[in-house]
Amino acid sequence: MRRHGFVFIDRIIHFATNFIHSIWRSSSAALLLLLLAYWFYGDFTIFLLLCLAILGTLYQYQDSLLYYPDQPSSSRMFVQQPYTIGLPSENLYLRTADGVRINAVFIKQPPVRLPFAPTIMFIHGNAGNIGHRLPFARELYHHCGVNVMLLEYRGYGKSDGVPSENGLKLDARAGLEYLRDRTDIDASMIIVFGRSLGGAVGIDLACQQLYTDAIRGLIVENSFTSIPAMGEVLFSALRLLPMFCFRNKFNSKSIVKSVRVPTLFLSGLSDELVPPRMMTELCNKSGAIFKRIVRFENGSHNGTWLCPDYYKCISFFIAQLLQMKSTRPNRKSGFTKKRSNNVIDMEKVMINDV
Repeated sequence: MRRHGFVFIDRIIHFATNFIHSIWRSSSAALLLLLLAYWFYGDFTIFLLLCLAILGTLYQYQDSLLYYPDQPSSSRMFVQQPYTIGLPSENLYLRTADGVRINAVFIKQPPVRLPFAPTIMFIHGNAGNIGHRLPFARELYHHCGVNVMLLEYRGYGKSDGVPSENGLKLDARAGLEYLRDRTDIDASMIIVFGRSLGGAVGIDLACQQLYTDAIRGLIVENSFTSIPAMGEVLFSALRLLPMFCFRNKFNSKSIVKSVRVPTLFLSGLSDELVPPRMMTELCNKSGAIFKRIVRFENGSHNGTWLCPDYYKCISFFIAQLLQMKSTRPNRKSGFTKKRSNNVIDMEKVMINDV
């Protein structure tokens, strides 16, 4: 919790610095406008204009509180490659629907397994780059026997552009379309995996009817119900603001009911950033006929993947997806319409079917 406090303070300082810089840069023009307003209309109009200016600047700089492509500081200059830790891979550049060039790496199983192995498209959180996720990708690769594509957001790592809510969603769609069109993998076994902010992006992707047939399963780890809800967690006064005041919404809570693909929710009960109740709420509201939530007692926000039995849970989920595929599932939904009510306890891991 103490470490989280320092991170939070750092984010506030970062935001305040950008805000002050913006005010300083535009102060001359603003002062002129205020003087003119005072000359013609008086004090109340100046106060109103000042409030609008502050609200407008806060709206524009909300991105500084959400997206951290430059943390750590070298994240935009150096991206570690998979070959440095012994993983065979391809370095890719994809073009999104709005013309932005984004980076990705495809970590592939040996040739004998490549055409048959499931493929996970991993969408990371709001800081760093795909190189920082290589230790996790290596564990997925070896423990679960999958191909792994690490997708880089626009404005992060070696990707062009500037991050935005709609932009990140377009990035995920470009990544999925690329995998769907590959002929050397099993395109019927693509699993979308989103962590933290990536969970919201993954949920949005799974809700798109255009991609229902392309996604075999969805994994969501330590994600939130919406950005406004997270804002309330950090600043209780933000609950008074209407939804339109938020530049980024990522309102997973309102769309997760449209998810139909089998879904695994991975929740760290020691998450110091996102309240675990949000993961429970997402699972409860999910429209997936087959869904499961796995809770790790010692799982932190960024460290749940280090918990015991973590990869066993993912491997079990993948095995279920393969079984569903082999039993000729409904083509439109991609899975059999059977709801499981089993509860399985694995040491300190709680697995609940809902």
